[in-house]
Amino acid sequence: MAEEEEISTEMIPELYKPPALLPIAQLRDQLMYAIETHPVTVIVGETGSGKTTQIPQFLHQAGWANDGSQIAVTQPRRIAATSVSARVAEEMECKLGQEVGYSIRFEDVTSAKTKIKFLTDGLLLREMLVDPLLKRYSVIMVDEAHERSLSSDVLISLLKKVLRARKDLRVVISSATLDAERFLSFFSPEEDEKIHGMSKDEYGCIVSIEGRTHPVDIFYLAEPTNNYIERTVDTIMDIHTTEGDGDILVFLTGREEIDDCIDMLADRIVDLNPNEKTLQLLPLYAGLPTDQQLYVFQKAPENTRKVIVSTNIAEASVTIDGIIYVVDSGYVKLRAYDATVGIERLNITPISQASATQRAGRAGRTKPGKCYRLYTSSAFSTLPPATFPEIQRSNLAPVLLQLMNLGIQNLIRFDYLSNPPSTLVVRALDLLFSLGAVDPHGRLTKPLGTRMAELPLDPMLAKALLNAPTFSCVPEMLSIAAMMTLNGTAFISHTGDASVDRARRKFAVTEGDHLTLFNVFTAFVTTGKKDQKWCRDNCLNYKNMLKAVSVRKQLANYLERMGIQEDSALRAADVKRAGGMDVAERVRRCLTTGFFAHAARMKSDGSFTPIGGGETTLWPHPSSLFFHRKANYVIYTEILETKGKTYIRDLTSVDMDWLVEYAPEFYKVKQPKR
Repeated sequence: MAEEEEISTEMIPELYKPPALLPIAQLRDQLMYAIETHPVTVIVGETGSGKTTQIPQFLHQAGWANDGSQIAVTQPRRIAATSVSARVAEEMECKLGQEVGYSIRFEDVTSAKTKIKFLTDGLLLREMLVDPLLKRYSVIMVDEAHERSLSSDVLISLLKKVLRARKDLRVVISSATLDAERFLSFFSPEEDEKIHGMSKDEYGCIVSIEGRTHPVDIFYLAEPTNNYIERTVDTIMDIHTTEGDGDILVFLTGREEIDDCIDMLADRIVDLNPNEKTLQLLPLYAGLPTDQQLYVFQKAPENTRKVIVSTNIAEASVTIDGIIYVVDSGYVKLRAYDATVGIERLNITPISQASATQRAGRAGRTKPGKCYRLYTSSAFSTLPPATFPEIQRSNLAPVLLQLMNLGIQNLIRFDYLSNPPSTLVVRALDLLFSLGAVDPHGRLTKPLGTRMAELPLDPMLAKALLNAPTFSCVPEMLSIAAMMTLNGTAFISHTGDASVDRARRKFAVTEGDHLTLFNVFTAFVTTGKKDQKWCRDNCLNYKNMLKAVSVRKQLANYLERMGIQEDSALRAADVKRAGGMDVAERVRRCLTTGFFAHAARMKSDGSFTPIGGGETTLWPHPSSLFFHRKANYVIYTEILETKGKTYIRDLTSVDMDWLVEYAPEFYKVKQPKR
């Protein structure tokens, strides 16, 4: 393997471990033989065995991309697709976007030269709309399949169908835990069946790779803790003052906890002896800007210990070298969709045993490590063995819309890896029906349903955007939709909340958050794009705003392909046709046509109740204008539960009459009894 001897001297040393030293290197020939011989290969390898970075390179060297085809590697998270592709490009000594590239929603860094492509599971599903048999790929590797994300489960189900039609395709499923048998039996033919002339035993195989080479000592609490964030901070300080060198990786559940933990640690660092080692505190979560995410991979300055405070994103998707100590809170934030009230909750729940093992494994990468579990050993024994599949606890409307667009009519009989509960399927079909995407027979409507499926947006937002021509507000809705894909990261949050609030108020309009976002976007395009200082003064995240500009352009291209023009010359006639309504009302009505199912009524104490029924008390998110203002009825984009309170985000005031007018199937006004 001469390639490894000529590694570029520009390598980032702290990221680089020679591929020849990774556990997977010894299995190269065995692996290539298995993939050549069997349509399906399931690889069981612990985190750090090198499977994600090395297998695509082995396949490339073995000629799987020689005839113009590509090798696809899917990841459950965007940060993994971007960071791993950068690592592999570096090892192959090519520029990212050339032989090695990545593709995530609204960002495509590939070219005609690309042979190895890292992408999210969801994006490969979208590619199937154009290329149902994925003919451009010779090998598809589904990485981190044990995480059982909604997209990867559906992708695996669809790949089972594609394999039946393509004898030449190879599927590699990579999993860190013992789900291997399950994945293999899912793909394999029945006992008396043959596929492409192959029996059950010939169709697939399992290859195991030894992972970490160093032992990890695990410590439990003697008594349960009633505040795991405070306990986390105490544990980090204990490690720092009593243990040897090595960075610390901490697992908490979300951004608020991470910020709280870092603030508490920052207060404690002040008391450290100035002559001794200090701590570098680094957050890591999915919404963090990419440039800040990359800090965690860089070596700490002299005389400094890194403390990375992360969500479960660091559990499997990314590998950070230099970690010797892991602090595991024992909790994770998981999405759970309540089909009865249509609320998607982010619940903080205990992790599974498989996740606990994954977390501990992060400590033994470079030398023997220690894992501090902030729960008792008896609590560990009561944890569920594996994480509950996302398909059994999610809003299925987006994924069912995609399956129907791929021509799958019978959603109940579809071959799922784990069957979703019927209540979730029924609720999703109800919503798609009320949005006009599905007809009474459960078939996709044309053109509305197919267009909604083609837009890379949530079905509600897709419907509102497609309705923009009716309300002659296409430019405004394009800007709003692009801003909504930022998930609340347009403003810089760590500047100190008061200054962010002041900045927000400069752009605020009484009608609500969506039109405020439109104002932010317009101001950025006219002033901020050319002036980064203006962005800083207004607490705006320059990089994320540039992303919104790029997303808007892509969405405009989607609409153009559907024959929807963003032409201001048509506006005067359109506005007249729209009854002379001002632009704010047209946008609010347009949003109502998509988000009518997310409607709420304000109570005297400033909280809201859902109009669709249910007793849940909803509070306006602190980032919303309605945190301090009154409104009668609102529609909202997102609902999230934090610290026992249910918040709604991105609110716009609407009239009750609009809800009945645009969603007569969904809302019926009760007539008073005589």
